[in-house]
Amino acid sequence: MPWRMSTTRKANQRDRLKRVDDVIETVRASGITCHALDKALLMPKENEMPAKDKYTIFNAHSRGYRKGMHKVPKFTRITHRVNPRGF
Repeated sequence: MPWRMSTTRKANQRDRLKRVDDVIETVRASGITCHALDKALLMPKENEMPAKDKYTIFNAHSRGYRKGMHKVPKFTRITHRVNPRGF
């Protein structure tokens, strides 16, 4: 496992984030309201996120408290857009 994400993996991560943003926008435009949609609308969109948040996540056990997104199991299934304050 490489310690750094390749440019291809980063591009795929950005595409995933954009696709999720599109789904959230489509559901919002349909007029449906639910708690999960309200939570999703509070999260930043892909273009509003800094690169640090797109490609790394908070990890209390890592040096520097950051861990590469590609080292998280099932990172494509769980949203990691919001980190603790200060990280």
